[in-house]
Amino acid sequence: MASRTDVRFDSGGARCAAYLYRPDADGPAERPAIVMAHGFSATRDERLPAYAERFADAGYVALVFDYRHFGASEGEPRQLLDIGRQHADYRAALAYVRGLDGVDPERVVLWGSSFSGGHVLAVGATDPRVAAVIAQVPYVDSVPTLRKVPLRNLLGITAAGVRDQVGALLGRDAHLIPAVAPPGGFAVMTAPEAEPGFAAIQGPETRWQNGVAARLGLRLPLYRPGRAAARIQAPVLVAVGDEDETTPPEPAAKVAAAAPRGELVRYPVGHFDVYLGEPFERAIADQLEFLGRHVPVAAA
Repeated sequence: MASRTDVRFDSGGARCAAYLYRPDADGPAERPAIVMAHGFSATRDERLPAYAERFADAGYVALVFDYRHFGASEGEPRQLLDIGRQHADYRAALAYVRGLDGVDPERVVLWGSSFSGGHVLAVGATDPRVAAVIAQVPYVDSVPTLRKVPLRNLLGITAAGVRDQVGALLGRDAHLIPAVAPPGGFAVMTAPEAEPGFAAIQGPETRWQNGVAARLGLRLPLYRPGRAAARIQAPVLVAVGDEDETTPPEPAAKVAAAAPRGELVRYPVGHFDVYLGEPFERAIADQLEFLGRHVPVAAA
């Protein structure tokens, strides 16, 4: 069994909370490591430990962190989903892991799922030292993704975003909108799979809150991280759910084709299915196989 410790690292003047997993078995003096964070509004406890434990059991060091403003990390206002800050948090996590004893700083992997599946593409394109990238059911392009959001909700999110942005300029607390709601409700995600999917992946220690600062709605339409894939020189594994109702599968598949060393795996599942049960077992097996080829525990 792997060991887990609670650690913290600095990002932008705030402390990010993280779980650090280390293999218990004997192995090389310096091991590869995997830096992991979750998707839209989620925290480190929403099934990410299941992945990290498997990686550590296979001999990898794994760091699972909460972004600033979320979960156990510092940062005010709470629930502020700032894309640029989340990218910076990934970079700070990379720097932290590269400085750890027992980690090979040239063999650190970026791992992301859903919204963070887009983040790792964007960050991986700007850091040539990244050894590999794993993007699971990734959010790669706002244009096709937002087409799945009902028009009434898009208008409501925009109006709430203006209110929140004006309030921020006036020093008011963040105005939150729900991250998830049932079909017909008001939230960023209202696909039939969204609400039960979030409920299914919440861990016993979760600090997840169903809300994000609405100002994100003014910036989200411009976020197209899949366009960075062509600049990633490291191996990239893109895992797509063909029945995904939250992040469209075809744009993600195109990202795998655009990456110079891209690889694509497809599963007949929805967005949240990949975290649980047999789909999880298939996904983690494919990810470990990919890592074993490109970033093996024992360096060549």
